[in-house]
Amino acid sequence: MNFKSSLYVGQVYHRRRRPKEHVLKYSVFTLLLDLSELKALASSMWLFSYNRFNLLGFHDKDFGEHQEESLPGYVARKLREAEIKQQPSRILLSCYPRMLGFVFNPLSLFYCLDEQGRCFAVVHEVHNTFGERHAYVLPVTNESDQTDWINQSADKELFVSPFADMNMQYQFRLNVPAERQVIVIKASDEQGVLITASYAAKQETLCASRLLKLFIMFPFQSAKVVAGIHWEALRLYIKGVPWFKHQPKGSS
Repeated sequence: MNFKSSLYVGQVYHRRRRPKEHVLKYSVFTLLLDLSELKALASSMWLFSYNRFNLLGFHDKDFGEHQEESLPGYVARKLREAEIKQQPSRILLSCYPRMLGFVFNPLSLFYCLDEQGRCFAVVHEVHNTFGERHAYVLPVTNESDQTDWINQSADKELFVSPFADMNMQYQFRLNVPAERQVIVIKASDEQGVLITASYAAKQETLCASRLLKLFIMFPFQSAKVVAGIHWEALRLYIKGVPWFKHQPKGSS
């Protein structure tokens, strides 16, 4: 069976410019899932399950806001709340899979496609290590739609790192994943760009044999991401980078 879902293997890169330069990079793999194919994918691959434990899997509750709400329903509601009237014909979700029951997705992207396969909106769902989530629901403008790149921006609404203030703005530059997937995020404060983060990856066929190889290559991927976040935080602290107290979501 031919699926529209696929997987991507690539590299995450982060660079902080001030007050001390700090760079990190690591290799990961992600899934690009057509939400309409989740049950069929789980049926076709022995090591991948939908809402059940397995070597790799996908659980609805890892995303969205209400467990009783389907993910397509969640995306449709967030689009309406953002006053985006168009509803998607297809939704593609870029994310890490669960591995042995655990996952942490710092950023997941819901690409909203119309009947012609054009992306008209992207829901950027950000998770922090405090257990909070926030969705930046951003339209694809006409200007962006005329190029291969989608350019979007949003004010920071969720506390992510104790080494970055809340008074910041994000600039997103990304493509609709095809042979390659590219995501570039620049976080700016009043002095200009402070942090640049990117993910560049190549498309591969989503199948059990390749997933097994990637599971062996990147065991406990999400656990390593979480451990890496705390390790890099320690390095920033040792470098003397100023830190900020956690501001819970919804606090003024």
